[in-house]
Amino acid sequence: MKEVGPRKWTTSVAMSSLRPRARDAIASRALLFAALGDETRLLLIGELSKGAARSISELTEGSSLTRQAITKHLRVLEGAGLVQGTRVGRESLFEFRPGPIEQARTYLECVSDQWAQALARLKSFVER
Repeated sequence: MKEVGPRKWTTSVAMSSLRPRARDAIASRALLFAALGDETRLLLIGELSKGAARSISELTEGSSLTRQAITKHLRVLEGAGLVQGTRVGRESLFEFRPGPIEQARTYLECVSDQWAQALARLKSFVER
């Protein structure tokens, strides 16, 4: 006998029901959180958020990672809008862009507010 359980929503079904703008916002957030989900990339963001633009050579100093590995991580961060690379002569300089972090913070505050409201409703229901 075939087991029938609750319907599971796949990402493609859930995403296809959204408006294009909402789909783009979710895709952008997913890219951002994926980029931040790596230890090396978080360390790079930490270094770049300290100030001026830095070269790949400077970011590789003191690290066991190769220039190629650092470059790959920087490209992921650049794709998420967290860093911007600028070519200066033979080097690329990368600088931190805080905009996506601020957008993520705003999004997480909104989700947190929604959870707080849901928990308050549940508390009220249980107490009745």
